[in-house]
Amino acid sequence: MTIPVFYYLILSAVVFLTGLVGVLIRRNIIIILLSVELMLNATNINFVAFSQYFHNVAGQVFVFFALTIAAAEVAVGLAIIIALHRAKSSINVDEFQLLKW
Repeated sequence: MTIPVFYYLILSAVVFLTGLVGVLIRRNIIIILLSVELMLNATNINFVAFSQYFHNVAGQVFVFFALTIAAAEVAVGLAIIIALHRAKSSINVDEFQLLKW
């Protein structure tokens, strides 16, 4: 007995929408970074689900590389957040205007 692909798509959509809402509504940089990771994980759920459905390992290999890149992204993102926190003593997005002209 297998779980239909439709259930995985629903789960992925819920996780992606949760991440999207977190990116759009929240103003804390750490929460925004976590929300982006949720969105990446939602796409990984789709890759694994369709990889299993089509009996092809290529989707699972792509997920492995995507997780590796996501880990590197988190490391760089946290380094930037620490640097911004040391400069401004805050991690609220509204208070940062360093990248504006």
